[in-house]
Amino acid sequence: MIETSFLTKRYGTLTAVERISFRVESGQVLGFLGPNGAGKSTTMKMIAGFLAPTEGRVTVCGFDVEERPIDAKRALGYLPEGAPSYGEMTPRSFLEFVAGIRGLEGEYKRRRLDDVIGRLQLEGVLEQSIETLSKGFKRRVGLAQAILHDPPVLILDEPTDGLDPNQKHEVRGLINAMAKDKVIVISTHILEEVHAVCNRAIIIAGGKLLADATPAELEARSRYHLAVSLTTTETAAAHTALQGIADIESIEVDPQDHRLTAFPKKGRPILTAVADTVKARDIPVSELQLETGRLDEVFRTITQPHSREAHP
Repeated sequence: MIETSFLTKRYGTLTAVERISFRVESGQVLGFLGPNGAGKSTTMKMIAGFLAPTEGRVTVCGFDVEERPIDAKRALGYLPEGAPSYGEMTPRSFLEFVAGIRGLEGEYKRRRLDDVIGRLQLEGVLEQSIETLSKGFKRRVGLAQAILHDPPVLILDEPTDGLDPNQKHEVRGLINAMAKDKVIVISTHILEEVHAVCNRAIIIAGGKLLADATPAELEARSRYHLAVSLTTTETAAAHTALQGIADIESIEVDPQDHRLTAFPKKGRPILTAVADTVKARDIPVSELQLETGRLDEVFRTITQPHSREAHP
């Protein structure tokens, strides 16, 4: 479990994080979302014990991060922003080094090293110096050190940054596989990541916590929630036909991709009426879709009033 209470960090007159409180329990994958400079990395550094809060407190598995830092860090794996490491080391020597610091010994140490090397597919680069690796492999080495001691809590700052689509898929699969019995907090600005791995999302901007909900609950705030989109080559005819449906509030047309979006009046389902209308008018439709909502639109709506320049 992670619990933060009124967590605050100030740099002189700048308040980077302001009175953030939340609780995450085992089995939850929390997406920590926000624009650049929102305070995401600062918050994660305070949870991980790398940065002391100005006010407030953090507990990890019941251990106060400031009062019992060693116990808290034993329970935690941390992938910092940028995946820093020792460039002159090889992945093998770096992971051996981390295993020693973590107190892993004997057969258990060997099993854990073999496990993370295999999971992150590091076999081909084990003897290269880390500074010569691609950004994606550096990220994988960083993730390997975070999970090496099989901690109950993982703090991952941009875990798929620099990875190609196949590698992103593999890392997301790894996170999903670990999620059942761990607390996992992922900082990201990639909204597709929320859908891929998170069952809860917090949105932060200007150092303040602005939303805390499931991805579906956030999507339900979108103006596109329960709207119906369709693609047709006969946009004018479709627009005229849809105007005759009483439960439609408004219609938007994208002339570039011949796509119409019909927005319902509040609480009114329109999918069946739209489908029946275009069929009755014999309007050719290549795609008809009920929108669940658009997370990017919700994100912009929530964060834009609180945007600011990046801070430390």
